[in-house]
Amino acid sequence: MTASTKQRVSEEQRRRVLELRRRLSLREVATATGLPLGTVKTLVSRSGAFRDNREHRAFFTLPPFCPSASTDLSPRSAPPQRAITGDKEVDALLWLRECIETGDEALIGIALEASKRIATPHRKLDQRFREWEARPYRLGLKPGIPPFRFHGLHELERLARESLARAKDRAEAAGRFGNVNADTDQEHWCCVVLAGMEPDEFGLYDDGEVSERFKAHPDRLAHTLADCLHELDYWNDLWRLRRASREAPGAYAYEGPGEASARRFFVEGLLAEIRPRNRDEAKAVLRHADARDLLNGVKGDAILENLIS
Repeated sequence: MTASTKQRVSEEQRRRVLELRRRLSLREVATATGLPLGTVKTLVSRSGAFRDNREHRAFFTLPPFCPSASTDLSPRSAPPQRAITGDKEVDALLWLRECIETGDEALIGIALEASKRIATPHRKLDQRFREWEARPYRLGLKPGIPPFRFHGLHELERLARESLARAKDRAEAAGRFGNVNADTDQEHWCCVVLAGMEPDEFGLYDDGEVSERFKAHPDRLAHTLADCLHELDYWNDLWRLRRASREAPGAYAYEGPGEASARRFFVEGLLAEIRPRNRDEAKAVLRHADARDLLNGVKGDAILENLIS
């Protein structure tokens, strides 16, 4: 065989090159397979398996935004004033917080301005409210308290920012979905792929079988770390919009079927498998993992090892 003769590569060798490339450098793949480095580079390049998967990205994308005529986006009237604690100043502050909770920008502005006219420092009113709250309730009945228990009574500015953000998310959800709490096509697909699998007592699915099933659908498989981040952003955005829903707000938002969570865990696992193409991609994964608290434990160590190896 002359030096100019091209080396034939079997289908099995090609599959092995692509499999190893997800964990090893090009030079390491060449050493492991005994193929010339140039041949390995050509096989990897021609496969397209290490370029962004356009079909995958198109599927894991939120529906386009269309302005909504929903009455949920119409200006809201101020809630009725109520005597809750019997302390006029505390009740006034409670009412202003209810106005802020509406998410209506104009009403929030009026409420914040009105709060400045309450002479007693808001922190003292917060203390008076806590003292009232700790007292035994007559007849065992609790008066209706507005839904802002995760904030101090005095944290009006913070509440206003979060309320406006939720209103913006509700508007986006209304413009993208008819019903943001209904299962999406992507969630339904996850259920189809994992059909027949049973979760354990904690609601978790076997990682090995989940991986095998999802990898059997290469058209919807992330090829690159950038693909992984694209899909994870899809899930995060979907749940962000659901958390803003008036029907199931905050921690009670519907996060979809367990199969969708299994898909997310699977994609997070790929962050430790797919090699970064360059430093910028590695840094993007590191920022994402840090923001989502993914760098702890065994999974976090695996992601870091993948990025720095």
